Amino acid sequence: MNQSQYSRLFSFLFNIANDVLVQAFEKGDYKKVTLPFIVLRRLDLLLEPTKEAVMQFSQAEEFAMMPEESQDQQLCQITGYPFYNTSAFTMKILRSETDNTRLRQNFEAYLDGFSIHVQDIIGKFDLRHYVEKLSSVGRLGLLIEKMTDENINLGASPVIDPETKEEKLPGLDNHTMGTLFEDLLRKFNEDFSVTEAGEHYTPRDYVSLLADLAILPVAGTLKNGSYDIYDGACGTGGILSLVQDRVAQLSTERNKRWKTYLYGQELQPETFATCKADLMLSGHSRNFTYRQGGINRLCFANGSTISEDGHPGKKFDFCISNPPFGPPWKADLENWGYGSDKSKIVDTRFYGTIGGKVLSFVPGIGDPQMLFLANNVSRMKDDDEQGTRIVEIHNGSSLFTGNADGGESNLRRYIIENDLLEAIIAMPENMFYNTGIGTFVWIVTNRKEQRRRGKVQLIDAISIKTPLRKNLGNKNCEASDADRAAILKLLTDFEENEQSKIFDNREFGYWQITVDRPLRLRVKESYDLTEGKLKDAEIDLCREALAKVASGTPLNDWSAYAKALGLKSTLLKKLRPLITEIDPDAMIVEGEVDTALRDTEQVPLLYPGGIDAFMKNEVLPYALDAKVDDSKTLIGYELSFTKYFYKPVELRSRDAIASEIRELEAETDGLLNEILED
Repeated sequence: MNQSQYSRLFSFLFNIANDVLVQAFEKGDYKKVTLPFIVLRRLDLLLEPTKEAVMQFSQAEEFAMMPEESQDQQLCQITGYPFYNTSAFTMKILRSETDNTRLRQNFEAYLDGFSIHVQDIIGKFDLRHYVEKLSSVGRLGLLIEKMTDENINLGASPVIDPETKEEKLPGLDNHTMGTLFEDLLRKFNEDFSVTEAGEHYTPRDYVSLLADLAILPVAGTLKNGSYDIYDGACGTGGILSLVQDRVAQLSTERNKRWKTYLYGQELQPETFATCKADLMLSGHSRNFTYRQGGINRLCFANGSTISEDGHPGKKFDFCISNPPFGPPWKADLENWGYGSDKSKIVDTRFYGTIGGKVLSFVPGIGDPQMLFLANNVSRMKDDDEQGTRIVEIHNGSSLFTGNADGGESNLRRYIIENDLLEAIIAMPENMFYNTGIGTFVWIVTNRKEQRRRGKVQLIDAISIKTPLRKNLGNKNCEASDADRAAILKLLTDFEENEQSKIFDNREFGYWQITVDRPLRLRVKESYDLTEGKLKDAEIDLCREALAKVASGTPLNDWSAYAKALGLKSTLLKKLRPLITEIDPDAMIVEGEVDTALRDTEQVPLLYPGGIDAFMKNEVLPYALDAKVDDSKTLIGYELSFTKYFYKPVELRSRDAIASEIRELEAETDGLLNEILED
């Protein structure tokens, strides 16, 4: 199919919404009606050659005697696809029905005849609801008529002109069909959706980069065999499809036999249906179930990856994702039944152990992105020679949010101290359709090259981009073939230069220490015992004790003064704030610290001499009585691209500034006189 033919088909399908659905549906519903009908028509045409054989077999006596699983297997074997339809109807047959009531009944029977995975797509699209509405407004027949128009072909085989015997319409191979479906989805989102155009859509140029970063650095070590690819935030499935295509291309180029299996999970039902339909139409996935631990599981799960793990215990060779960042994940806590208490989370995906200490990876409730990274880390193969490679998109907050020993920091610590972090790449801003923020690609692997052991590479690719001639939403640039090659070269060269820095793992770690100063109290020369919460009897006891304190007892030594009072500790505790004040020149109160002077410091793990040297050099010269509370010392990790790649703007010279002033003076000469004359 040439570009002109593709464009005509695309325009025809997209304009169906304006021709059939206008004034009967909200514009935000156009894709919800059109896309599933395109799916049905494609399946309809693919099943057409085996329709009669399926009908005969499904009506045979032996079929009724088979277990349901065997029925499904046999019918799929007949069709050659992981789907079938046992109803007596096709869209061509339905087209001939003129009675609206019977058409609806027959169409529902047609839907009921599809196999289980198509039924899943139909249900997630909520198609039966829209069929009811289409029928009620008299548009169902018109839509079927459009889908079966003789001027378009959604089948895999070409349409032959019966008279000339020449090709009238080209067939759509699986790849072209998948591309068409994704292009239509993006166009509907851009033109008619009430949500952002790129909410579930990662630009293909960016996905191509992810695929290259995941596969190319290890392509030389991949052996013939099968590889599992997983996306825990799979959206419409674009990342999975493109990565699979890339693996297939490289396999052919290198004369290898690499087979890939796709797995994913998506929260939104409609987006999930789109993903499953796209993978089915494009042929990227022919298997929608797998067996693990004696349990049949779905390759593509619908539900929250965080609180409804669709692949418990499953490990993968490649994990490639663009997870959501920003929306709160409170709903997951509620789904677990934990209310708002994050501490109750017991899912082992979100915990790790270092040096015998269990670390929680649970982040702040306002952003789930690090939970997706933790989920992928939990999927890494430990018992496999190839291990697992994770390539994941994040925003800047993934680098630094979270205090020491907080969930985000703990995850960074776990990844880095286990030597899993290969590189982080800073990408240009405005790469996405629906946001202009800069993003960062994390590359995590448990099979580092020898030269990378104990090291982390940071790559500044912010300037590596190609401007678009026309903005697509917020997207004003792309990663061209040359751009992707340049970024990949920076990664694989593993050299220090202006855009690539290499660091020891411990460069990003720090001790968070609590520095305390001793409490120093002086007894005030005048005070009012009635200002506190002392009872009358207690006031009397305190006055009596104060009167008995020997003259000469130092007022600047609370420990000695308190001993001289001879009061019980509970009463002394009430009395102290009424009669004392902080005095930096007073004696130290034994065993107590001045919380008002408490401070925290970050000490780099690579600081020469460690915490002791830091205190000696940075603190004690200014506070001789300062001490570290070792019980409160924590370890944290954060990364800063600005720190390593910042380039100060060179200031202009005096001569340049003076010259500009003179030019401005010349331009404005006489302007004041003109204003006054007016």
